[in-house]
Parts: sequence; C-alpha cells; structure tokens
Amino acid sequence: MPEKNLTAVKDFFLLGFQGSKNLRIILFFLLLVVYNVTICGNLLIIALVSTTKNLHTPMYFFISQLSITDILLPTNIVPNLLHVLLNNGATITFIGCMAQLFFFCIAEGSESLLLTAMSYDRYVAVCNPLHYVSIMTGTLCVKLVIMFSLLSFSNSLIYIIVISGLKFCGLNIIDHLFCDLVPLQDIACSDTFPIKVQIYLLSIPLVGIPNLIIIISYGKIVRAILKIQSNVSRQKAFSTCSSHLTVVLVFYMSLFSVYIFPKSGQTSNINKFLSLLYTVFTPLINPIIYSFRNRDIKKAVQEIIPKYQ
Repeated sequence: MPEKNLTAVKDFFLLGFQGSKNLRIILFFLLLVVYNVTICGNLLIIALVSTTKNLHTPMYFFISQLSITDILLPTNIVPNLLHVLLNNGATITFIGCMAQLFFFCIAEGSESLLLTAMSYDRYVAVCNPLHYVSIMTGTLCVKLVIMFSLLSFSNSLIYIIVISGLKFCGLNIIDHLFCDLVPLQDIACSDTFPIKVQIYLLSIPLVGIPNLIIIISYGKIVRAILKIQSNVSRQKAFSTCSSHLTVVLVFYMSLFSVYIFPKSGQTSNINKFLSLLYTVFTPLINPIIYSFRNRDIKKAVQEIIPKYQ
C-alpha cells in the first residue's frame, strides 16, 4: 500500500444516512434485527447440512458454503454501519477502509462463484441425471470450493492494490454506508479511468464468466425440461432449480442495479438502499428461500426440533 496515500489521507469519514434522528434509530434497530436473524438462519443451514445425512449431497454442500459467505458479508458491513447510524457518521482509518473493502470483495466474489457451481450442479442433475453421482463427486465439490476461495482471495487482493494506487488528497468524506469501489473512486483526486478499466477486467473471472455459465446452464435446463412429456415430471424437474434460480436473480439484479445499470437521476440515498439490498438483505433472503422452498430442509428442521423439546 503506497506510503504517500497513507500520509495524504489517514482516515475517511462515512456519512451513512444523513436523515432525521428517528429515521436513523429505526434503521439501526431494523438492521440489528435483520443481522441477528441472518446469522441465526445461516448457522442453522450450516448445522443442518453438517448433521443430516440426507443433506450430504453436492447441492447442499454448496448451500452450506453459500451460508458461510452470507455470514461473512453482513458481519463485515453491519457492525460498523450500526456505529455510523448511531453517531450520524463515523471515521474509519485508511487501513480499516481497505480491509472492509477486501473482505467485501471476497464475500461477493465467492458468492458469485458458488452460485455458478450450483447452476452447473442443477444442469447435471436435470440434463444428465444418470451420470450425476459420477460427475458431481465429493472430491470435485471440495476442489471447486478451494479453487473459488483462492480465486476470490487473489482477485480481491489485486482490487485492493489497484484501489490503494489512487491518490486521496484532502477530500476524505465518503457519502456511503461502507467503503466501496465507486465512492472511493468518486473522492480520488487522481485519474480514475485506468483504475476503472483494471477493475472491469478483474471482474470478468468473478462476474462475467460466472454469468455466462449460469445463462448457458439454465438455457440447457429449460430446453431439457420442455422436452419432458409428463407435466408432473416437468414440474418436479423445475422445482429442483427454482430455489437456486430465485437466489441468483436476487443476487445479480441487486448487484447490477448498483454497479452496471445506468444511474442517471439516482440519488445517493437510493444507491445506499440498493447497497443494503445485496449486502444485508440478500444474505437474509437466501436461507429463507432454501428453507421455505425446499422439502429436504423442511424435513431436516422437523426432525431436529423434537430432539431439543
């Protein structure tokens, strides 16, 4: 991390929501409740997958790994955000800001890659069911998760090196909820165009390629389902993919609404609420979707409840 950056700007000031005190208090308690429910829900998914033999399958293994990222992401954002809301803004050190951005990138990158693996898993289950067990082995799943972790870690490290190459000279007020790529570029006093090009190139293995794989997988899944003659079998095949497809749509639509889609006429508060959607509420929605739309998860919950009564 360049020393000149550290001497020029030693800390940043996060504005958060600059609204009335009552609004900030309401948001504080709402986010506190959401965060606690998110942690409990995802821990429950991890515990169920770890202890229930019927859930020892590739799909549920990936779901448990997704729950880990859904714990990491809000834990990286929400505690400091609660502090920002209570104090109507708060200071974060330069190193603390880079650390928050680093773990944010790791969590988002890992989730994108895991959703890609899950889409491939659904593709094999629907389009090549006879060879599913031989293709989606436990060894392959573990190797994929390790590879995804290393790719997300190394990519995020490069992100931080690139961002820390920006010059921050004087203006240190970030009109956002946490340290994010776009707000940091907005307050930089150096040319950000080369940085933006590098960031878009770095996003290809974590966003571009995974999106392409997901689209191709579901294109083939839909084509295979439409060829099924029986309505019952067709509905059963689609139900195996509906939960994952819902999670994919929620994740990417919220993410793209902030980083990809045009923002003309969008206020900073709208951007902040959209950021809350994919950093705080999506990790809450994921276990809810897999719990209420999945018979195996419901059955595992029903079996485990009597043990603690």
